[in-house]
Amino acid sequence: MNQAESPCRCILCHDYDDSADLHPMELTTIGHIQQHGWTVKMIPEDDEGPGWAYTVGLWHTLRLPELAMFGLDVGLSKACLNDLGTMATNGVALEAEQVRDDVIERYPVHLKSIDYRWYKAFFGRAIAFYRRPPIPFLQVVWPDRQGRFHWDRGSDEQLHQRQPQLWKRPEDHPVGVWTQDP
Repeated sequence: MNQAESPCRCILCHDYDDSADLHPMELTTIGHIQQHGWTVKMIPEDDEGPGWAYTVGLWHTLRLPELAMFGLDVGLSKACLNDLGTMATNGVALEAEQVRDDVIERYPVHLKSIDYRWYKAFFGRAIAFYRRPPIPFLQVVWPDRQGRFHWDRGSDEQLHQRQPQLWKRPEDHPVGVWTQDP
């Protein structure tokens, strides 16, 4: 059975014994998903590093991967993720290795599969909602001002510091703000 055929085990689709004791944040997540089909969780930038945002509910509602965006203003990231969610609702497929020119004005984004070993570090509310990873996640990777991505020769070093490379296994990721020092 592939992921698209697997039953959803989220707190909306499955009767968990502890559902009466849900945390208020989970209740807010449920309300947003019931009303809009998904929600966006935002983790603001702080002294430890850049912020990020990610969806919860796209898998439940549309059987499409959840999306995550790192290193931009979380409000801008939320707007981009909501735009992608709306596109998906309107039948636009969102898949790994897809390049989209309709998310950030004048810049493409590249959708990359996120290695499931990163989920606990970044997607706690999604894990709480779905009750069992891994559900598919795609990173919405944005380029530097010259349109170069991480993997392009000469890409801006700030790009590497502002967003992680979650398509890589944790042990293969460069040490930095997104990883623990060895």
